Amino acid sequence: MEEITGMLSENEIRTAELCLEKALELGAEKVRVTLNKSLMELFGILNGELDKVNHCLDRSLSVCLFVDGKYGTFSTNRLVENELDNFLRKSVATVRMLAEDPCRDLPDSGRTAKNALTGKELGLYDPSYPALTSDERLKMALDASIFKKHEAEGLISEEGEYSDSIFDTFLLDSNGLRCRHIETSFEYGVEMTVKDPEGNRFSGYWWDSTPRLAELKIGDCGETAFQRAMAQIDPRKVPSGKYTLVVDSENSSRLVTPLTSALGAFALQQKNSFLLDSLGKKVFPEWLDLIDMPHAKGQTGSRLFDSEGVATKETPVIEKGIVKEYFVNTYMSNKMGIAPTVEDVTRPVIPPCVSPELVKPENMDRQAIMDLVKDGILVTGFNGGNSNSATGDFSFGVEGFLFKDGRVVHPVREMLITGNLLTLWNNLLAAGDDARMCKSKVIPTLAFMDVDFSA
Repeated sequence: MEEITGMLSENEIRTAELCLEKALELGAEKVRVTLNKSLMELFGILNGELDKVNHCLDRSLSVCLFVDGKYGTFSTNRLVENELDNFLRKSVATVRMLAEDPCRDLPDSGRTAKNALTGKELGLYDPSYPALTSDERLKMALDASIFKKHEAEGLISEEGEYSDSIFDTFLLDSNGLRCRHIETSFEYGVEMTVKDPEGNRFSGYWWDSTPRLAELKIGDCGETAFQRAMAQIDPRKVPSGKYTLVVDSENSSRLVTPLTSALGAFALQQKNSFLLDSLGKKVFPEWLDLIDMPHAKGQTGSRLFDSEGVATKETPVIEKGIVKEYFVNTYMSNKMGIAPTVEDVTRPVIPPCVSPELVKPENMDRQAIMDLVKDGILVTGFNGGNSNSATGDFSFGVEGFLFKDGRVVHPVREMLITGNLLTLWNNLLAAGDDARMCKSKVIPTLAFMDVDFSA
């Protein structure tokens, strides 16, 4: 049953423990072992009919070795006890040929997670998962199809995928670390393609995901994707210039990721960060908070530990515009001579906020924010582009809708937004309360003033 459900077996866990013991016997001073196992089932539907079925079972064991002041990582998917000796002997011998790296070390045991023993502490495992059958998966995928309902309205293609998966990771090291994380995920996503009377094609996509099957909103995805596709018909050009930018909650994390990346120690140490030397300084508007909330029970993205086994905790990353946290793993801590934290943000959250110049409405969803700022361009998709991690300058292709007095006027496509991320965030007008809980970055609809758009 353990193999079928995708969960680690006691034999596999014992093999990981044995791997650590043997590595120490072969001369490693310190060792970390990470054992991962995952199982994914997917049913693809094309225009209301079964199109593909995927089954993927994956397992890997990764070993970090600290030998004679040197460091190396090695991995294998062969968890056979009588093969471990040869694998580890070659690995240890290889590390001994490397240059010394005194900054490499295991995290202090006082910083590691002590509350992740079963892997189920965060409520991310659905016990109904093992009993789910292929027939039930197929039925959910087929029942979600709405192709026949809208075929006469210009719908020419519906590509839907139902998938579920389980991920099980076990982490231990020679300092006594032992922690585990088990998570199930149920997801449905669908892309609709429609055409207008002239034959022009437009696509819309929507999805939902949750750790518990009973909470999957699979029936809403098709209609939402269809309406998003239909809404793009008859796009029109708008003049280049400065507009108020509203980014919906499906896409708003695109503007947050460069911030958290710039707060990572690797970027800081390489002086490849536009937030260099920002710790403790006010570089954002005072109404902006960004909080890492990794312990939200039952919520996607929650974790009790990072890849080193360091315990996560609720932490202000940006508080009233002040940078409060760098993300520093053990290696970068030793290399930079600064205190270690966690290696990266786990589950970033932006709470609702508005500029002091505006009156905060009771409801803070996308429509409420459009009503609040009156006129602008609503972005519902990014089409390529990039940002410079050293300077914060960005250029993103976008699509969406021109709106006036809070109401959509017409769709717009093939536009660019350009500027600098620090300037953009200091022009933040509002953040909503409509973040999508199916995402690991809990970022709501965002509004910014005076953003440069070019056609």
